[in-house]
Amino acid sequence: MTSTQSAASGMAVSRPGRLFSRYAEPLALPVVWVALIILFSALLPGSFLTAGNFSAMFSSQTSLLVLALALIVPLTAGDYDLSVASVAGLSAMVIAVLNVNHQVPVLVAVLAALGISVVVGVVNAVLSIAVGVDTLIVTLGMGTLLEGIVSWIGNSTTVTGISGNLVRFVVSARFLGIPVEFWYGIVLCVVLFYVMEYTPLGRRLLIVGRGREVARLSGIRVKLVRSGALICSAGLAGIAGVLLAGTTGAADTTSAPLLLLPAFAAAFLGATTILPGRFSAWGCLLAVLFLVSGITGLQQLGAQTFVQDLFYGAALIAAVVLSHAVRSHRGQS
Repeated sequence: MTSTQSAASGMAVSRPGRLFSRYAEPLALPVVWVALIILFSALLPGSFLTAGNFSAMFSSQTSLLVLALALIVPLTAGDYDLSVASVAGLSAMVIAVLNVNHQVPVLVAVLAALGISVVVGVVNAVLSIAVGVDTLIVTLGMGTLLEGIVSWIGNSTTVTGISGNLVRFVVSARFLGIPVEFWYGIVLCVVLFYVMEYTPLGRRLLIVGRGREVARLSGIRVKLVRSGALICSAGLAGIAGVLLAGTTGAADTTSAPLLLLPAFAAAFLGATTILPGRFSAWGCLLAVLFLVSGITGLQQLGAQTFVQDLFYGAALIAAVVLSHAVRSHRGQS
């Protein structure tokens, strides 16, 4: 066989792989999501396949979506932030304590919560980037510390009675029949997608995540980019806490930390679709919708509570494996 024939044969063999990479990989999760909806709609036509159910699904997990968006910023830069759920819990509790216990206007309480969240991000950045401690250790310790602070300032109880103004701003008002909370998440997706895909900052994040030494030699201020990613992550987590407080009209010590696992599942599952091998805002949105559809359908079928943890855990494992496989496949192609 001549070299020309060998090259032609190689192209023929690789063409299906390229077609799969171009079309099948990005569409796999949407196809599975649609199949899941069809399955539950057939099994539960009177409860699952209703406008009210879909409206509730789309809006009820906006805090989870925002937490997933918070995660993908440092993940793109090659860092993990395990404190985002605890930051959200702290943000919600600060709003509740200031507004309910100390009669601070809810807008001031929200601004205070967001400011404290950013401060947490600065501390994470200083300890991780300036001091040099691994981000996993810093953010894991910070998350545990914040959970203790939340229990302390909230007296280990649920603080209820947050101003109705916040509740109306977050969940009571509707647009196209869906609570505006969902549309806030869409706006954040649009902003984050634009920043990460079409701005120099987004390109720097990606380059730093792919290779810090290469990024440094290219003139990118790696430490500054990584620090900014951790601060942005905490700020977004603070917004998730605001939405959580507005959705429930209360704050407790357990709700937010429980969102950490599904947020990671959504972040990694989102990296297998839309832009396979890369963390993306729209991928997070699709992954959250897939996860909430699965959980809602199982709950309506009468599944026990532990099935939710099984579903989230299995989704996270599958997402990490698939994301790794996609990256390896693209690296070899």
